[in-house]
Amino acid sequence: MSRDIDVLVLGGAGVDTIVYVPELPLPYADSYMIDSGIRTRAGQTGDFVAVGLSSLGLRTHHIDFLGDDPEGDLVRALHREHGIGLTAVPQPAGTKRAVNLVGPDGRRLSLYDTSRSHPDDRLPEATVRALAGASRHVHVSITQPCAHTLPALRESGASISTDLHDWDGENPYQEPFAYTADVVFLSAAALPDPERTMRRIVERGRAEVVVATAGAQGAYLLADGELTLIPTAAPPAPVVDTNGAGDAFAAAFLFGRLTGEPPQRCALYGAAAGAHACTVPSTETSAIGRDELTKRTAMP
Repeated sequence: MSRDIDVLVLGGAGVDTIVYVPELPLPYADSYMIDSGIRTRAGQTGDFVAVGLSSLGLRTHHIDFLGDDPEGDLVRALHREHGIGLTAVPQPAGTKRAVNLVGPDGRRLSLYDTSRSHPDDRLPEATVRALAGASRHVHVSITQPCAHTLPALRESGASISTDLHDWDGENPYQEPFAYTADVVFLSAAALPDPERTMRRIVERGRAEVVVATAGAQGAYLLADGELTLIPTAAPPAPVVDTNGAGDAFAAAFLFGRLTGEPPQRCALYGAAAGAHACTVPSTETSAIGRDELTKRTAMP
C-alpha cells in the first residue's frame, strides 16, 4: 500500500479569539479597555500540529468538521497558505471556536464553545479509513468525535499518536486515546504524580513512548521503561505567549520519530520547537522550520 501522506491529523480544527488582558486571573470589573485589540485567527490544537509538521517538511493532511461560516473560511485559508491538505466535513452547527485570555507572562485561559458539536457527530468512516491507509502516521486530537475513529485507525497499520493535554489521569474521556496510541503526549499540569500516570498508560495500553510536558521544568520522557527529564530549551526571543507550545512540541517530536531519531533526540526537537512557539504572539501562526530546528539542536 502506498503511503503518500506522512502524517494524518484528525480533529482540532477551529478558530480562537485572542484577548490580551492585564493579568490572570482577571479581577471582576464592569469593563476593560483592550488597547492591543481583540482578534480572531484560525488555529486550534489540530491546526497547530498540522502547521508544525508541514513546516518541518512532512507531507501532512488534516480532517475535521468545519462550518460554512467565516470561521471555517479562516481555517481553510490557513491550510491553503501552508500547503496542508484538508478534508472538511460539513458541520451545520458551525466551526469550533474559543476565546483565549492571554496574560502579560504568556499564560492563557481558554473558554471553549462546546455548542459547535453534537454527541452523534461522526467523521465518515470510509474517508477516515482511506486517508489512514495512505498515511505513515496518524495524530489524533481528543476533540469529539475522534474517539470513534480509533478502531479503524488501529486497523490501518499506521502508527498513532495523541495529546491528552491537561488530563488528570482519572477522567475516563481520555482513556481510549491514552490506551490506543503508540506515542502519547500530555501535560503534567494536573498530575500529582506524572511518572505513575505515564507508567499506567504504558501498562494498560500500547504506548511505546509517553511524554509529559512540565513547562519551565522541562518534560518527562518515558521510553524503554526508563524515565528521563528533558530540560527546557532556551527561547530564541522573549516569551510572549505559551499558546501552542505543546502542539509544537508534539509536531517536532513526531518529525524526529518519523525520520528515525531515538526518543531522547525527538524530545530535544520537541523542546526546541516548544520554546520557539512561546516567542510567537497568539495572533500569529509561525512554526519552526527544519533548518532552524536542526541548528538549535545541533550536538556540540
